[in-house]
Amino acid sequence: MLAAERNASAHTLRAYARDLMDFGEFLAPQRQDVANIGAEAVRAYLAHLARRKLSPRTSARRLSALHQFYRFLVAEGIRSDDPLATIDGPRLGRPLPKVLSEAEVRRLIDAAAALEPAERVRLTAFLEVLYAAGLRVSELAGLPLSALARDGRFLIVRGKGSKERLVPLSEPAHAALTAWQAIRPRSIPEGRQSPFMFPSRGAAGHITPSRIAQLLKAIAPQADIDPRRLSPHVLRHAFASHLVDRGADLRSVQQMLGHADIATTQFIPTSPATGCNAWSRTAIRLPKRHCGQK
Repeated sequence: MLAAERNASAHTLRAYARDLMDFGEFLAPQRQDVANIGAEAVRAYLAHLARRKLSPRTSARRLSALHQFYRFLVAEGIRSDDPLATIDGPRLGRPLPKVLSEAEVRRLIDAAAALEPAERVRLTAFLEVLYAAGLRVSELAGLPLSALARDGRFLIVRGKGSKERLVPLSEPAHAALTAWQAIRPRSIPEGRQSPFMFPSRGAAGHITPSRIAQLLKAIAPQADIDPRRLSPHVLRHAFASHLVDRGADLRSVQQMLGHADIATTQFIPTSPATGCNAWSRTAIRLPKRHCGQK
């Protein structure tokens, strides 16, 4: 159902499978059938997770998987009731996302510019596109060559649920991708072709998200940034934060991030708002309609 009706990603399917298997393993010694348990079994499972000292967020995720599972059983007529209907999840604090200042982002890009030519071009492309387009690292890793519009002003990004969105590119980001495309053939074995912007000889055919994260953390000390503060997702937050700081409205940022729900669009302002006409080296110059103006 998740795959066919909700078009869930392979990562989501694996996560649901792990969570449901963990619940099944908890019930196995008690000889209880997963399809016929009551609310008491779920409460006992939550107490079991607490004893294992799992974080409230992990417990909440596993409870969410159970909610989806039993709603599915009810919808299919396998059960007449939902055993989780009266069970509340653990309280979650809302942690503020990590974010970098504009000065720190500039230092990162400057640090990448000091690398050897081959590494410099590719890493600069990673930094510029993550920051200027707010892509998820998985979207960047699997970015097809066809994603770049002919005029170079937009990326066509396929995000969660295979939903496509248009994301504007800044001039530095477009220049970084153009420089990378000039040397990209060197990363492909002779006689072969690749549909990906950032090809790799690995099984996926493109660079992995974990490898991009490793490369960013490796450059962090040269930009005087603690590697623990830096990840591709931190650059995505910086993209959103700096746009909002400079006058973009949340709805526009939500669309560029590819969030289905505006409540997901979190940010931390990092500097006083300066308006849409003042923009940083890699931020997008937005039309007036994105700045809350009519």
